[in-house]
Amino acid sequence: MGKKKTMLAVILLGVMVMAGCGKEDSEPASAMGITPIELKEQTDTSGTASAIADDAENPGQGDRTDDTSQVSGGTIESGNSDAVADPDGTDAKTEPEPEEIKITISAAGDVTMGNYLGQGYEVSFRQTYDQGAGDSYFFENVADIFSEDDLTLVNLEGPLTRSEDYREGQTYCISGDPEYVNILTAGSVEAVSMGNNHRLDYKEQGTADTVAALEGAGILYAYDDKYCMYEVDGIQIGIISVNEVGQGYGVEKFLEEGIAQLREQGADLVFTCCHWGIEREYYPEDYQKSLGKKCIDWGADLVIGHHPHVLQGVEEYQGKFIIYSLGNFCFGANRNPPDKDCMIFQQTFTFLDGVKQEDREIRVIPCSVSSVAGRNDYKPTPAQGEEAQRILGRINEFSRDFGVEFDSEGLLIK
Repeated sequence: MGKKKTMLAVILLGVMVMAGCGKEDSEPASAMGITPIELKEQTDTSGTASAIADDAENPGQGDRTDDTSQVSGGTIESGNSDAVADPDGTDAKTEPEPEEIKITISAAGDVTMGNYLGQGYEVSFRQTYDQGAGDSYFFENVADIFSEDDLTLVNLEGPLTRSEDYREGQTYCISGDPEYVNILTAGSVEAVSMGNNHRLDYKEQGTADTVAALEGAGILYAYDDKYCMYEVDGIQIGIISVNEVGQGYGVEKFLEEGIAQLREQGADLVFTCCHWGIEREYYPEDYQKSLGKKCIDWGADLVIGHHPHVLQGVEEYQGKFIIYSLGNFCFGANRNPPDKDCMIFQQTFTFLDGVKQEDREIRVIPCSVSSVAGRNDYKPTPAQGEEAQRILGRINEFSRDFGVEFDSEGLLIK
């Protein structure tokens, strides 16, 4: 296990026309195409206003080298049988051992690298950065976890842009400087979901600037009908990201058609990232539960949820898992959220001769958005001792109705 020095990535653009149903009008879909992204070594759609707050009275919680010369996913070939001599002098063939590949992914919640419009500068994310914290500061306490997995995926909430043309009517318009993308690379993050209600805080220019920064850093991204695919050890991982908060039922077309397109492109695993639910609610609403199951019925291997800014439970359905909310993570849009609990969700997928096995290797790592208790220092940190057990207890409480439980080490009780 561990990051690969060279990886293959493509952005897939699906041809989709959104129905005018849901909470808001959908955005126009782009033309079909496949655009390779050159990676460096190791390395919103209009939405409803996010209730991200800056105080408690409105507390929005907030070395292996792969050969990657081909865009399409390669197959994994097991070794040829070796000839051995029998004691009587005749030759016999031994059956090759099946080739086993294990892929571990880490998923974390909302990452806002910057401030919202009108937020005070003192003790803010921007001031912390400006005072010389450095790119590695923010993910310093989780970088060892992320560097040991095969893919780290977070929700990037808020564009990386210097545009001042913000979206009027949005309660919290979030932005950070384009160079903040280096925080992600320093933290060993390979991919981000952008399908959320803050992607268009600075309109299409904000999105374009963010995409340019991500592509320049070799970080994959997905939103709406922009799907991406990541390859590690010959295993192709497709990612879809949608903003149900802003588009309601309209996201179902992106999800169903996106899963099908990624499978056609050779995806061995498909993850769907859903920005959904109600802020500061600890239990999913009915449509979250319905949509999560639909994703799996359509062929997703894992459903990753965010937007409530607090933890919600984990459900198992048809042998696959739905994480209803990971909570915040590195969250610059709130200087002191009253609920700082969050988690890293990890799952290890096993392939034998390229065929995915039906195993359930799950681990949750209880964390806090801050390394200190009295304020947000924008430094997500794994919890220890009694604090870790307290957070695990909450995750188990939220997951109890789904029949899912984790032990004192955060491992799934099977």
